[in-house]
Amino acid sequence: MNGELVWFKSSYSDDDAGVCVEVAVLPQAIRIRDSKRKDGPQLAIGPRTWAAFVAYATYG
Repeated sequence: MNGELVWFKSSYSDDDAGVCVEVAVLPQAIRIRDSKRKDGPQLAIGPRTWAAFVAYATYG
């Protein structure tokens, strides 16, 4: 691996609207950024927090 993060968007994202976030998964953290501001700030959260968020967003 070259050290660069591999970012992806949800399959639910709409490419036309441009309103979405991108996620990069690392063993120690999940990185989140605004897809419109790739060079902007990023949020890093732990894997357990990410799993809780996904569970809430999926079933909440």
